[in-house]
Amino acid sequence: MAVHAPQRTTRRVTLPGSQDDVLVRSAATRRLLAVARVLVGFYFLWPFLDKAFGLGKATPSAGAWINGGHPTEGFLLHGTSGPFAHMFDSVAGVWWLDTLFMLGLLGVGLAMILGIGMRIAAGAGTLMMTFMWLVTLWPGANPFMDDHWMIALVLLITAATGAGSYYGLGGRWARLPVVRDHRWLI
Repeated sequence: MAVHAPQRTTRRVTLPGSQDDVLVRSAATRRLLAVARVLVGFYFLWPFLDKAFGLGKATPSAGAWINGGHPTEGFLLHGTSGPFAHMFDSVAGVWWLDTLFMLGLLGVGLAMILGIGMRIAAGAGTLMMTFMWLVTLWPGANPFMDDHWMIALVLLITAATGAGSYYGLGGRWARLPVVRDHRWLI
């Protein structure tokens, strides 16, 4: 008598727009990655909005970028410490740094919230976090570790796991012809 045992096959589930075969199987983990991605996006987008329009949280209306304020001036002149303080003081409030800083905040914030361009956003955001860490050397509570590295890590994890396709526009973005041809745009 022959016994028929059905073969177990593992069906590979591909999520729409999964990025270079990155697959997070757990729905709960996908939700957590999506929430982390959006929260980090707002971490970058809010300072852009506040500094651009002077919403009053950290930047008064008179100091808004649209009113001629310099988004980098206050912090770089009064918040720097450590071995690089003089270097950062010397570029506080210059137009090109203000522009790069604001475009970085806006770009990383929107990319993370929407789930598009995650690799570029993770790289740019990590670079911004590195410079912000250098501005305040050495952190007060810990000689090395502070929240800048934690934000950079979340940026890198969400980009590496394809979190833009989890409850974001990353799947649609990945199917665009230019993005299919240039995977670094994911």
